[in-house]
Amino acid sequence: MHKRVLLKLSGEQLAGKVEHGFDADFAAWLAAELKKVTDAGIEVVVMVGGGNYARGAQLVGNGILRVTADHIGMLATMMNALALTDVFEYAGLPTRCLSNIYAEQVAEPFVFRLAEKHLQKGRVVIVAGGIGRPYLTTDTAAVNLALEMNCDIVLKATKVDGVYDKDPAKFPDAQRIDHMTFQQAVTDPNIQVMDKAAMGLAMEHELQITVFDPMPVDNILKAARGEGVGTTIAS
Repeated sequence: MHKRVLLKLSGEQLAGKVEHGFDADFAAWLAAELKKVTDAGIEVVVMVGGGNYARGAQLVGNGILRVTADHIGMLATMMNALALTDVFEYAGLPTRCLSNIYAEQVAEPFVFRLAEKHLQKGRVVIVAGGIGRPYLTTDTAAVNLALEMNCDIVLKATKVDGVYDKDPAKFPDAQRIDHMTFQQAVTDPNIQVMDKAAMGLAMEHELQITVFDPMPVDNILKAARGEGVGTTIAS
């Protein structure tokens, strides 16, 4: 069983059943599932995306610079992190929101020792703002944060139950891969579960990634325990 895990959630997942924005009902369900993890003695760090509000790369053009677009995307992650923190706290799951962008009126700044203290006190730590710099996705930020916080594994939540040899939404004969190497994930053009920079960083530091569907009840707990949920990507 792992001692500390990083859960990567996309903005699309946080939108849940709503067409655009934040689904508080899904967040409440997620709080109950994560409480099972913390009750098992496993510390949890959460990195959130912001695609339910704004995707930086899609905003570029018509005068909007890539740097500005990425900053807008970081602010979108902040909105998700703040909402998620409130829902978690309301559900009885002690949580703190830390940010990699300067926003001290609404969130604590991300500082390694501060995050470490929160985790040691049994709180979930949600990190907003990605890595705080443009041109880097929240997937890359998640791997970077997992390394910084000495997490045992990155749990990458997706809409499918693992990595497939081709897109299962387009190809009915797609086969799920239970275990694969980072080399396979980086070199196979059909594998697009995380960006190559994130995969490369994880590979360099031999940080395991589990790609899984968080929606089945207890699946997050099983993934945090290392019980073989989804697809394992390792050296």
